[in-house]
Amino acid sequence: MNLSTANENFRQLVGHNVTYSIPPFQRDYSWSEENWEELWFDILAMYSGEEDAENEHYMGYLVLQDSDNKKFSSVIDGQQRITTISIIVLAALNHLRILISKGIDPEDNTQRAKVLRESYIGYIDPITLKSRSKLTLNKHNDRFYQTYLAVNSEHIPARNLKASEHMLRKAYAWFGSRVESKFGFEDNSGQKVTGFIDSLVDKLFFTVITVTDELNAFKVFETLNARGVKLSSTDLLKNYLFSVLSSDDPHDSILDDLESSWEYITGLLSSESFPELLRIFWNSKNRLVRKKDLFKTIQKSISSKEEAFELVRDLEVNSEIYANLRDPTSNVWNVKEKEALSQLSMFGVKQPMAMLMSAYRRFYDSERSTFTSILEAISVISFRYNVICSLPPQDQEGLYSSVAIKIENRELSSGQGIIEALRDIYPDDAQFSGAFATKQLKTTNSRNQKVVQYILKRLGEKISMDSIDLTTSRYNIEHVLPQKVKSGWDDFSDVKHSQCVYRLANMVILEKSLNNSIGNKSYPEKKLVLSQSNVSLTKNLAERYDKWTPETIDSRQLFLAKQAKGIWRINSL
Repeated sequence: MNLSTANENFRQLVGHNVTYSIPPFQRDYSWSEENWEELWFDILAMYSGEEDAENEHYMGYLVLQDSDNKKFSSVIDGQQRITTISIIVLAALNHLRILISKGIDPEDNTQRAKVLRESYIGYIDPITLKSRSKLTLNKHNDRFYQTYLAVNSEHIPARNLKASEHMLRKAYAWFGSRVESKFGFEDNSGQKVTGFIDSLVDKLFFTVITVTDELNAFKVFETLNARGVKLSSTDLLKNYLFSVLSSDDPHDSILDDLESSWEYITGLLSSESFPELLRIFWNSKNRLVRKKDLFKTIQKSISSKEEAFELVRDLEVNSEIYANLRDPTSNVWNVKEKEALSQLSMFGVKQPMAMLMSAYRRFYDSERSTFTSILEAISVISFRYNVICSLPPQDQEGLYSSVAIKIENRELSSGQGIIEALRDIYPDDAQFSGAFATKQLKTTNSRNQKVVQYILKRLGEKISMDSIDLTTSRYNIEHVLPQKVKSGWDDFSDVKHSQCVYRLANMVILEKSLNNSIGNKSYPEKKLVLSQSNVSLTKNLAERYDKWTPETIDSRQLFLAKQAKGIWRINSL
């Protein structure tokens, strides 16, 4: 990896005769008062005069991408911090301007302002009166920053601003009021505020990581993120994808169009979901790529603006598919599809997403029933493979991706052929019923509670023709052998209790009104309450079993396992 690292303070950073630019499609300025306050308190702590005060403040990582001439660097990560420090310097410059306007040491303060500006901000062209800044913000923020904060700070507009411009204006005013409060309008205020800034730039340290291309920047990001450093993956992905598109100064209309596509995608998805979309989308059309190799692979595949433009457009379309696949309540789904997607969400199964994305593109509009049958089959496979048999999920992803590519290439063109291609991850009846007969699901977390309710509901529908509406708050899960045993359970040693309490056979769906009175009572007492339930499968347990022992639980779960293999089944496999 071609990179260099160095620890540098802000003075060193801006003193290299290098200008820094935030790429056009990096996120806008977004720091809020909470961030400003935290930084300001850290700064003041260095000047508290206390014996244990820190002599410097660590600002974290600054990831830069160098240009060929070494006089220009793109800020890949750290734009919020470097922008905020510049605003603090600009607030100090504004305070010097106010001192000068009040006639307080005007000659010296004018010279001080000139030195501070040229050292840390840039200079103002004497002819155009425009700032030649050491820092250029992104396309949404730079005009406001250069025009008002860096040059014409006496007349900063407060209306008709973008949200991020409002944040820049507020930051400038917030730090301005802190500088004014700290240094006031005394005869020596100019000297003090200048000395403060000149000292501060030596005390704010970064770990500067300089790379030569976006791929290396992403590798750095991954390494830092793995070590707990909070960086924005969405920002980095954005910079990576648009770097090809924004080279050679394309027309603003092209960049605006591309940005519109990007904003549409990020509007649908969170920053955490975006990298997952990219991986699933890629694996739905190409050979399976692991997360660590994804960006290297994409970089090799994108060699022109046309290809990059096509990728972003394709992502825009597929982001909507992905968002809908993650949302079972979306109105694009019919009843059967909503049910299957709700089950996948409840199971926490994500491995089929690339294949489902391919199947959606291929069948949703032209052969809707085929798509529905594939989705229902995936739900059954996931229940058998992931929920009950607890087989390695990583073994699934490769097969799902290969089937996705075959759908994309029209090598698999029928629903039956696609389902048949998944046979290797469909546990047969013997394996499934064997795993079901011993299955435990610890109901101490909400996901398992929902899964157990779902299983018991489906079993009740098959065995007793029960119709239970779990969307109401009327029911919950009752553990026949209580989770905490007091007395009346002599057949269960501590070991046997831990082995039996979360067995599926030991759990029933029960009305809350009855469950509130049952507590940790003995089985004979519970039996009387269970027999009053309107849930047939629960009532039948009380009628069928006079005693509740480890052997009883084994017997009941074997019975349930036989029923289960007929419920969660793909007849063609």
